[in-house]
Amino acid sequence: MSEDFYEVLGVSRDASEEEIQQAYREKAREYHPDVSDDPNAEEKFKKAKKAKEVLTDDEKRRMYDQMGHERFQQADKRGATDGDRGAGGMGGMGGGNPFGGGGGMNDIFDQFFGGGGRDRNAPRQGEDLRTRMSISLEAAYEGITREFSVTRPETCPECDGAGHPPDADTRTCPECNGQGQTTRVQQTPLGRVQQTQTCRRCEGEGRLHSETCGTCGGDGRVQREATLQVDVPAGIQDGQSLRMSGEGAPGENGGPNGDLLIEVSVEGHPDFERDGDDLYYDAAVSIPQAVFGDTIEVPTLDGSVEMDLEPGTQSGERFRLQGKGMPRLRGRGHGDLYVTVQVVTPTDLNEEQREALQAFAEAGGEEVNVDEGFFERIRNSL
Repeated sequence: MSEDFYEVLGVSRDASEEEIQQAYREKAREYHPDVSDDPNAEEKFKKAKKAKEVLTDDEKRRMYDQMGHERFQQADKRGATDGDRGAGGMGGMGGGNPFGGGGGMNDIFDQFFGGGGRDRNAPRQGEDLRTRMSISLEAAYEGITREFSVTRPETCPECDGAGHPPDADTRTCPECNGQGQTTRVQQTPLGRVQQTQTCRRCEGEGRLHSETCGTCGGDGRVQREATLQVDVPAGIQDGQSLRMSGEGAPGENGGPNGDLLIEVSVEGHPDFERDGDDLYYDAAVSIPQAVFGDTIEVPTLDGSVEMDLEPGTQSGERFRLQGKGMPRLRGRGHGDLYVTVQVVTPTDLNEEQREALQAFAEAGGEEVNVDEGFFERIRNSL
């Protein structure tokens, strides 16, 4: 059984991307074939490089963890021939392409491993990165400009992304003769099939260098903490994401940076419940207010407003205050505020209040015995 990618780098299965990158840089400094005396340095370097590529890509790592090392490696080896035969699944899963698209295994591994026959020297956009941000309901109502920090890959300042010192000796890769690609011809039941793939030794560059950059370990990128500002629009809802163009991972070969996606979490509020653009509030009123009617003050996220209670308002009755909810995104008005009336039963009456309430009950034809359980029965009847 071959060594699993986590074991290759010597990291735990829950290691962060930064820990994986650091482990790879250490392996690269130790086993780069042009600087190491280890007789198996080239093979160990290739394993570390492949492990890093898979484990620092969220989608590849997710599939690797789900499938396990052996099935993942088997699928990688079958990629080219299955694609030429039009195979429809990975690891025995028939039907359509389980990763989207209809081109069989070659399409799957184009997505998974970057496409074996692509020109590795062509400009490529950097990966999109993701982070999270938590804001209050008040901030979601008003809209804010928030400063935050994010740790992200950036072009190595020491080697300017080259992966090696400027004065490193350079030679043509003997495996691909400087082409950056290797070609393999295979005999299949359908005839001779020619497969072109990125050179594994030089990783498509066509050149080998005598030294790797001591700062990035030959990766060309380092993890740095950046401080950014983002405008959070009024009305944003919990779970929605903001996109900051060009703030993701750096591109390759002169390609543009990826984007940074910020998932926004809107915190709960002690007074209001939110449902989309609408807010819900429980208003406590006294028995006389509910019986005779009153004008009460109701808080909103934009200051208090007055609301009229009709005489005979029942506990649990709901009122709608139009336009007093959350602002809708893109300036299309506001949602509503729904106020639910909760009639509060008094628990500490003086003698005069007790006599008045007893007289009220008797006037309605009720025979009451004002004992310790009387007011408990009133509360339960409301």
